[in-house]
Amino acid sequence: MKSGSAIRSATVPGRVNLIGEWIDFNGGLVLPMAINRFVTVSVLEQGLAEDTIGSDSFGVEHKAALDAPPAGHWADYVRGAVAFARAQGWIEGGQRVQTTSTLPAGAGVSSSAATIVATLKACGSEAAGLTATDVALAARRVENEFIGVPCGIMDQMAVSLCSPGHVLALETSTLSNELVALPADWQFLVINSGYPRSLADGAYKARRDECLAAATSLGINPLCKAQLDDLNALSEIEKRRARHAVTEDARSRQALSALKIKQRNEFGELMIASHASLAADMEVSHPAINAMVSCAVAAGADGARITGAGFGGCFVVLTSQSKSEAVWQVLHSQFPGISRLN
Repeated sequence: MKSGSAIRSATVPGRVNLIGEWIDFNGGLVLPMAINRFVTVSVLEQGLAEDTIGSDSFGVEHKAALDAPPAGHWADYVRGAVAFARAQGWIEGGQRVQTTSTLPAGAGVSSSAATIVATLKACGSEAAGLTATDVALAARRVENEFIGVPCGIMDQMAVSLCSPGHVLALETSTLSNELVALPADWQFLVINSGYPRSLADGAYKARRDECLAAATSLGINPLCKAQLDDLNALSEIEKRRARHAVTEDARSRQALSALKIKQRNEFGELMIASHASLAADMEVSHPAINAMVSCAVAAGADGARITGAGFGGCFVVLTSQSKSEAVWQVLHSQFPGISRLN
């Protein structure tokens, strides 16, 4: 994009992961879907020795030299993507970037991945010949190398490939995938608990390192390919993390089968089991969200679970279309601080 060119924009959805949590870097099957909340990024080359980033959500402008390191700032996600695009030769010099988002930050619905992917697209990734998978891989590099979060590939693939109304069945070890349409009478409620979380504070990295240590101890890579009997030789922490990875991958595969034959009750039961494993074995849930999940199930939902990396953020509830409003009303009466994203 040469100086003086028109503004380029890209819009990317957020995602909710229905099941398959904490296994994308462990080689498991994940089932995310897009939601009707979006990030739009507009980019214009300004020909200066700095990038200028604005955000409707944060209301302030951030400026940084082209070679400035990350500052632990919301604008780092844009800056990392712009720096990547500049290194690829898609753009030249400083950029003026404006972001508009209906995705809440820190809620576990991939606002960061959506921002990076949208920025890469606005900077010319498609014109450069990148596929949706290529863009996802580039976005993960930005998050790993510039932001410093050692995330897997699920979020980037989900926001790159998904569209609302379909579930992405993604084999994270091979990136093979298929889109599966949601049954007409299924309703997933995506609910913000009101308890934000941050992945850059070390908790995510600690859990990931424990999973990788378990895989190293077992000599099995990826960890999801281990058998439960293999885990007895591990330390207690590694055993719990590995048990989650192995059983969550199995739950994801069972859930995909249930989705394809429209067995909502079975899918919901697997969500409940996933939440229990995330709370006990991965230790990434939150006491308030545990109560919300239990309330949803007691109110008649087929299933509910924390979604995303955890430590706060959103939870997702599965109901029939006919029951969804009643379940929501019970939840909102018990927890007035929550909000729906769909």
